[in-house]
Amino acid sequence: PQVSAANWSDTSVGYRYGTHFTEPNIEDKVKKNILSLTHVSGYDYGQNFVNVDLLQSNSADPANGGDNRGATEAYVTYRHQLHLGKVFDTDLSFGPVSDFGLTAGLDLNTKNTAFAPRKQLVVVGPTVKFAVPKGFLDFSILYGHERNHQKLGPNPGEDITFEDHAIYNLTWGLPFEAGMVPMKFQGFANYVTPKGKGKTNEQLVRASLMVDVGKLAFDADNKLWAGVGYEYWHNKFGNQKGPGTQTNAPTFNLEYHF
Repeated sequence: PQVSAANWSDTSVGYRYGTHFTEPNIEDKVKKNILSLTHVSGYDYGQNFVNVDLLQSNSADPANGGDNRGATEAYVTYRHQLHLGKVFDTDLSFGPVSDFGLTAGLDLNTKNTAFAPRKQLVVVGPTVKFAVPKGFLDFSILYGHERNHQKLGPNPGEDITFEDHAIYNLTWGLPFEAGMVPMKFQGFANYVTPKGKGKTNEQLVRASLMVDVGKLAFDADNKLWAGVGYEYWHNKFGNQKGPGTQTNAPTFNLEYHF
């Protein structure tokens, strides 16, 4: 059969704000304004996901050069997922499982701090897609290969290649109704195994509970969402416990879909 470029797509711009973010080796809590652009699309054999975050810190997380400016970071995530039941034209569902997938992608970042990180992470691995009444619930076991570049550290100015590691990833988007109020619970959770000497496992959970205010106020489905979010990051970047490595940050969240 002919494969269309995209059977469906959804694009949104988002905003998050929180006052309790952390950065390693920084004692104070960091305020951040975060703008995002997210695109998800599906075709006959799978789907694509891309997200770009622009994160602006306050002066507690200073930019390189001082001047009381907060650091600016750009973070890009891309994932492509093949749905194996569709690829092989076979029903792979059983019990709570709706299908299996193969997920691959990359993360890239850059930040204008004294460390000047430049992350390059490649991931690939199998995915179990669970049957849910609405939305999706996926669990992936990903192989991760990461390089980074830092101006500071034991070998300043050199690229660092970490030990290959595993990333256990749970991703979900679950719409529901609370009475007459349309809502959704969405997010992801990562468990990352140690990436080398001096590193430890890390856990990152980022979730949000959102209300479709566009539907309530303007009778416009899936246009404007508002809600609250939460970020939990244990042993941030795989660092042992110390200043700025433990995050518990509630956030205010907005999304506009077009």
